[in-house]
Amino acid sequence: MNKPELLVTPISVDDIKPLALAGADAFIIGEQRYGLRLAGEFTREDVKKAIEIAHKHGKNVYVAMNAIFHNEKVEELSDYVKFLKEVCADAIVFGDPAVLMTVRENAPNMKLHWNTETTATNWYACNYWGRKGAKRAVLARELSMDEIIEIKKHAEVEIEVQVHGMTCMFQSKRSLIGNYFEYQGKVMEIQNKKYGKNMFLHDQERNNKYPIFEDENGTHIMSPNDICIIDELSEMIDAGIDSFKIDGVLKSSDYILEVTKKYRKAIDLCVTDRNQYEELKDAWVEEIEAIQPPNRPLDTGFFFKETVY
Repeated sequence: MNKPELLVTPISVDDIKPLALAGADAFIIGEQRYGLRLAGEFTREDVKKAIEIAHKHGKNVYVAMNAIFHNEKVEELSDYVKFLKEVCADAIVFGDPAVLMTVRENAPNMKLHWNTETTATNWYACNYWGRKGAKRAVLARELSMDEIIEIKKHAEVEIEVQVHGMTCMFQSKRSLIGNYFEYQGKVMEIQNKKYGKNMFLHDQERNNKYPIFEDENGTHIMSPNDICIIDELSEMIDAGIDSFKIDGVLKSSDYILEVTKKYRKAIDLCVTDRNQYEELKDAWVEEIEAIQPPNRPLDTGFFFKETVY
């Protein structure tokens, strides 16, 4: 039985070594100019350093270029792809065909992971992009466990599934919050632009708080809960899912590190000692609940419930 890759989203270069030692097999990083909803901002120099550190520890680095590109950015893509080829990135994550075309022209041997966040909902779509050159498809977060396993059964490409963290419910290319503050005559400092933390839509009726994440790609409204299926890995491991992703967007480095350690233990035991995994899995859930940020309860996403549109 093959172990799925444990894919983690670091916040900074300083996170790479600790996460590698904690058991992460691969990292997804990037620059918000080209990638969507990144846990941290990585300049070109950061990307180069992160790849050097990861490769030293035998780990892979995938660089996000999965933003939606308008005409003014298309000419930039070839230069960035050439840079990623030069620093030996292990794969490029894309959604826009413009990236695929650019990679074909400038780095034809570069691996590609298809990730549109929402439209990988059937094996035909996954295989379509596989035949165009993608080696992996990142499945939509709105799929049930049965749908995921059925896709893997028919897939001609690797399959990646998010197993932990928040998910995006809405995205607009517009800077909705920034524009609102500007209209009021205020200037909002966004982290890196500074990622505007601690902004929420508050649903008083359900007592839910939806984090608002704003970056160069626009405004993203995130789920009120965090996915956590550390206790439900067995079916997907048995089905041969290739990669499990921990998404650390809007989380601290310490939180991501602790969660990575627990998923590393869970994956290893689920593969090598299923009985012990079954004995310990509830305790891991409780340990993660103990470090959850306020207003971020855990749930199982859409893995065991029907998507309602």
